Amino acid sequence: QVQLVESGGGLVQPGGSLRLSCETSGFTFTRYWMAWIRRPPGKGLEWVATVDRRNSTRFYAAAVRGRATISRDNAKNTVTLEMSNLKPDDTAQYFCAASKIYLLEDEFQYSFWGRGTNITVSS
Repeated sequence: QVQLVESGGGLVQPGGSLRLSCETSGFTFTRYWMAWIRRPPGKGLEWVATVDRRNSTRFYAAAVRGRATISRDNAKNTVTLEMSNLKPDDTAQYFCAASKIYLLEDEFQYSFWGRGTNITVSS
């Protein structure tokens, strides 16, 4: 049974930082690109970041570039997202997802999705 379980959500003050984790199981983790995608309240999906299978190449959305770091641990089948200098616009439900190929930022045909974790950036 495939599972992707996000954790680390909560309330964060503007300017603060967060670290989201995604624990996976039930599929061959090293065969998949891993990504973080978010859905702000009342809006559609937004791609945030992607890391390749080897944890050697990373891609970021313009909205988070310079503030975010995605990484994976292939020994533990986990992927993390660290973000700093958080803004109210970062408020969203954050999902981790897996795909066998690299997907463009407006493509969301991921093979597997987690259920998401909520981040609220507010004072």
